[in-house]
Amino acid sequence: MQAPRHPLPWLQEGDPFPALEQSWDDEDPAPGLLAASASVSTDRLIAAYRGGVFPWYSAGQPVLWWSPDPRTVLRPAQFKLHDSLRKTLKRFVREPRCQVRIDHDFGAVIGHCASTPRAGQNGTWIVPEMVEAYQGLHAMGLAHSVETWMDGELVGGLYCVGLGRMVFGESMFAHRRDASKIALSALVALCRAQGLDAIDCQQNTAHLGSLGAAPIARPLFAQMVAERVSQACAHWQFDPLYWREIL
Repeated sequence: MQAPRHPLPWLQEGDPFPALEQSWDDEDPAPGLLAASASVSTDRLIAAYRGGVFPWYSAGQPVLWWSPDPRTVLRPAQFKLHDSLRKTLKRFVREPRCQVRIDHDFGAVIGHCASTPRAGQNGTWIVPEMVEAYQGLHAMGLAHSVETWMDGELVGGLYCVGLGRMVFGESMFAHRRDASKIALSALVALCRAQGLDAIDCQQNTAHLGSLGAAPIARPLFAQMVAERVSQACAHWQFDPLYWREIL
C-alpha cells in the first residue's frame, strides 16, 4: 500500500474537522479520507453532516471520517423510475395491506441495515457504537426511517439524516424483492412534495446511477449543504397522496 502524502489528522473530543480540501486524494491510500477519531457521538455526527463529512469504518478500526471528491447526490426531480419499479409501486399503492411508514420503528430499520452487509463485503460498517449514535440522532428528530410494510410486517426500508432542507441517505435493507426500492421511492416522493431538492448518496454506485444519482464536485456539495442545513426542517410524515409526485 502506498504511503500517504500527509498524516491523517486524529480528532480529540471537541476538535473541529479539518478543511475538506485536506482529505486524501487519488495519490493517497484511501481517497476521500479526512480524519479519524477514537469515538463517535451525536454532537460529532451533527458537526460532520453540517460540514459535508460522513463516518464509515468497520469493527476494530478507529472512527474514519470521509469527504470524497466528487460526491454523489440524487436530485429528487431527476429520479429515474424504471418501468418495472413503476409497476411494482402501482401494485403496492393499490394493496391496502401495504404501506409506507416514517419513524415507526427506527431501531428495527437500523438493526436490519446493520445485519445486512453491503455488496462485496463480509461484514457491516454499522457497528454497535454507530447504532447508538444514530439512535441518539433519531431521539433528537434528526435521523429518520422510511419503512416498507406488507401484511403488518416490516420488510424493507432505509434510514437517513435530515438537517434543515438537506437529506443524507445512509443505508437500506430488503427482506422482500424491491422493498428497499419502494422505501427509496417513497423518500423521493416525500422530498418532491415538500420541496427538498437533494439527497446525499455519499459515493457513486452503478445502482444509484441507474436511479439518477450523479457526482458533483466537493466544493459545490459543501455549498449545497451549507445553504440547506440552516433552513426550516422538513415535515417527516408520509402522506399516500405523495405517490402522485412520481407515479
